[in-house]
Amino acid sequence: MKSPKIITVTSLSELRNARATLPEPIGLVPTMGFLHAGHLSLVRQARQDCASVVVSIFVNPVQFGPAEDLSKYPRDLQRDLQLLTSAGVDLVWTPTPREMYPDGYQTWISLDELVKPLEGAMRPGHFRGVATVVGKLFNCVQPQKAYFGQKDAQQAAVIRRMTNDLNFPVEIIICPIVRADDGLAMSSRNVYLNAEERQAATVLYRSLNAARAAFDKGERDANTLRRIMTDTINSEPLASLQYVSCANYDTLIELEAITGKSLLSMAVFLGKTRLIDNMVLG
Repeated sequence: MKSPKIITVTSLSELRNARATLPEPIGLVPTMGFLHAGHLSLVRQARQDCASVVVSIFVNPVQFGPAEDLSKYPRDLQRDLQLLTSAGVDLVWTPTPREMYPDGYQTWISLDELVKPLEGAMRPGHFRGVATVVGKLFNCVQPQKAYFGQKDAQQAAVIRRMTNDLNFPVEIIICPIVRADDGLAMSSRNVYLNAEERQAATVLYRSLNAARAAFDKGERDANTLRRIMTDTINSEPLASLQYVSCANYDTLIELEAITGKSLLSMAVFLGKTRLIDNMVLG
């Protein structure tokens, strides 16, 4: 049964008091706010699966590198709350950085091999920040299920691994990428694109589709699929490729040949905006 009115809390003590009133099972949707259709698809799935839905909104400072866009990261809490109220969310937690990382804070969750390639190689320390904040959210909210998007594929793999390794009693649900009509994956960073860059950004999805078309015709050589993606990205003058990958879905180790579930992924700059996208094969 849904709560008649959304509850919004900031402090940990308020969260725990409100959490105690919610019927279980509880589904948690962690977000950094500035919500879009992708976030709302996670909320809908949680609403379908669980008696109560909790959403956290927290722009996590420790997952941003020194040259990244923490201060410019888009925020619109009032709009977010309106969307979450319409979606039937029961409880929204909006902690402050001081609430999450008080003075003297020094405890971190770090993974070894899984964070070395791809986004981990491009953004050192990023996944230490992600794993730490998600671990803290699990501990504070104590959900039975937690919902994440497939768009951040390495993040999803890291969270699955962390949850298993640390024995969190939380079921991790990875939901499909939500795309615009032209294929661009929903992202809070899309707001940074100008009109020309926005049109050019469709090259990410086109490159994934080109590789998938080759796979569907029987191509299993990973280097060939990487080359198809690279050539497609390079055909777009406004796009600057950072990496492409064809890796094992769980370990993220680069493949020579596809024999099971695999992940195609990439990072591409459109102007100053860095976008990622991926597709699962097999």
